[in-house]
Amino acid sequence: MILWVALAFVLMLIWQAWQQDYGPRPEVAVPAQQQTGESKPSATAGVPTVPSVETPVAQIQETLKTGQRIRVRTDVLNLEIDTIGGDIRQVDLPAYPVSIDQPEVPLRLMADSAGQLFVLQSGLLPGDKQGQAIDHHTLFSADQSEYQLQQGQDELEVRLNWDSKEGLQVSKIFLFKRGGYAFDVRYEVSNATGSEWRGHLYQQLQRTPPVENKNMFMMHTYTGGVISGVKPVTNEELRYEKISFSDMVESPVNQDMKGGWEAMIQHYFLVATIPNQEEINHFYSKRVDGSRYVLGMVSKAPRVVAAGAKDKFGFTVYAGPKLKDDLEVLAPHLELTVDYGYLTIIANPIFWLLHKIHNLVGNWGWSIIFLTIIIKLIFFPLSATSYRSMANMRKLAPRLKSIKERYADDKEAYQRAMMDLYKKEKINPLGGCLPILVQIPVFIALYWVLLESVELRQAPWIGWIKDLSIKDPYFVLPLIMGASMFAQYKLNPQPPDPLQAKIMMYMPIVFTVFFLFFPAGLVLYWVVNNILSIAQQWYITHNMEKAT
Repeated sequence: MILWVALAFVLMLIWQAWQQDYGPRPEVAVPAQQQTGESKPSATAGVPTVPSVETPVAQIQETLKTGQRIRVRTDVLNLEIDTIGGDIRQVDLPAYPVSIDQPEVPLRLMADSAGQLFVLQSGLLPGDKQGQAIDHHTLFSADQSEYQLQQGQDELEVRLNWDSKEGLQVSKIFLFKRGGYAFDVRYEVSNATGSEWRGHLYQQLQRTPPVENKNMFMMHTYTGGVISGVKPVTNEELRYEKISFSDMVESPVNQDMKGGWEAMIQHYFLVATIPNQEEINHFYSKRVDGSRYVLGMVSKAPRVVAAGAKDKFGFTVYAGPKLKDDLEVLAPHLELTVDYGYLTIIANPIFWLLHKIHNLVGNWGWSIIFLTIIIKLIFFPLSATSYRSMANMRKLAPRLKSIKERYADDKEAYQRAMMDLYKKEKINPLGGCLPILVQIPVFIALYWVLLESVELRQAPWIGWIKDLSIKDPYFVLPLIMGASMFAQYKLNPQPPDPLQAKIMMYMPIVFTVFFLFFPAGLVLYWVVNNILSIAQQWYITHNMEKAT
C-alpha cells in the first residue's frame, strides 16, 4: 500500500511537469495594432490608464528605452536603476551564487536583457486631463551614477529628480537598509505651480517567462504572478491567488483591492510590490507582444498636493529569496509565497521544527535526518499497529495461498474463505493500511517543505553531497533508497496473486529510476525514513515471532 500511494504521488508530479512543459496553450487573438501592420508605439506606451477606465491595463512598447544607469550596491543587493522612469532594470543577489561551482557569480533575479526580461516600473498618472504624467518614460536626472552602502552605514538613499517649467518638482527616492531585501520607493512632490496637483501612483512588474528545463524528471515549481488583498465592497479576503501567465491571457486581473500586494515568484525567489495597506488600488494584468506579461496596480484615489505644498508617498519592494521570517513582517500573507500547497497548515510547523533543529546542529542534511527521526517517533504507535497487522498477514500467507489454490475456479468461494480466516484469526486486512494513510499528508507536507525552502539551496551535507537542492551527482542516495525499498518488500507479506507479487518486486527499481534526478535532500529523507521503517518493522515482527 505504501508503494502504491508513493507511486501515485510521483506519477502526479510527472504529469504536472509534463502539462506545464508540453500541455496545450490557449490561442491568443492578434492585437488590432498588429493586424493593421502598425508597429509604432504611442506616446503613452507602457502607461496604465486612469483608474476611471474599466480595465486599466498597460500598453507596452516593443523595446525598453535606456538612459543612464545608476548602480547601487548594498550588503545583500546589487541593482541597476535606469534614469528613464527610474525603472529597476537589474537585481543581483551576491549571497546566492548561480551555482556552487561559481561562487563569485551572483544569481540575477531581474534583468532587461532580450529573452530574460524582468523589470519593475512605476510612475504617477495625471489626476485630470490637463495634468502631466511622470511615468516610466520620464527622464530623471541623478547626482551620481554609483551608490554604495559603506561600512557602518545602515541606510542608503538614492534620489532621482525631475522638474517642469511650471514649477512642479518630483523626486523618486529609493531607500535601502542594511541586511534587507526590502526597500522603499518614495515619490516626493513639491508643487509651486499655483494650483493643486493630482496624481495616481502605479507600479507594475513586467517579465517574460523563464526558459525552463524540459526534463520531466526534474522537479517543477510554480513560476508566475500572485496577488493578495481585500475586496473593498464585499470585504472578501484574497489571501494568496496565483495569476499564471496563461491566466493573464484568458482572464486578466481587473480587481479593486484594499492593501495587499502583488508579486512575480519563481523557485526560491520573488519580487513583490507592497502598497499602503490602508489604500485601495486597482490590480490589473495583461499579456503583450506575444511573450511579455504585466502585473500591476494603480491607486484609485488621487494624491492631492495643494499649491505651495509638498507631499511624500510610495510603496515597498521586496526582491530576494523566500525567507518566511522576513516576508511575514512586510505584509499580510506574503509568507505564503513560500508555497507549500494545500498542506500549508501541516508544512508550517514542520519547517519551524526543521529550522530549530538546524539552529542546533548547523547542517541542513543532519537536520533532515533528525527531523525524520522525530516524525517517526511521533507516529510510532500508528506504525507499530500497521507493522503488527503486516506481521499477522505474513503468518497467514501460506494458508491464504492454500485457499487460493483450493478455490482457483470459484472467486466468490475464495473471498468467503479468506474473510472467514481473517475473522477466525481476528485480523483486519486494512489494519496495515489505515495507520499509514494517516501519515501520508505529513510525508507530502515534508516533501514540499524540502522542495520550497531556499535555505536548502546549495546547502552541503557530507562528502560528495555539496548541494541538497540538486540531484546526487553519483546517485549513491537513490541506489541506497532502492535497496531499502527492496528490503521493505521482503519484510512485507507477499500478495497471493503472482502477477501482483511480481509488480511489487519491480517497484523498487521503478522508484530508483524516478529518484535518480530528485533533489538530494528529498532522497535523503526517503532513505532515512525507509531505514527507520525497516528497523521498526523488523523489531516488531521479530518480537511477535518470538512470542509465538
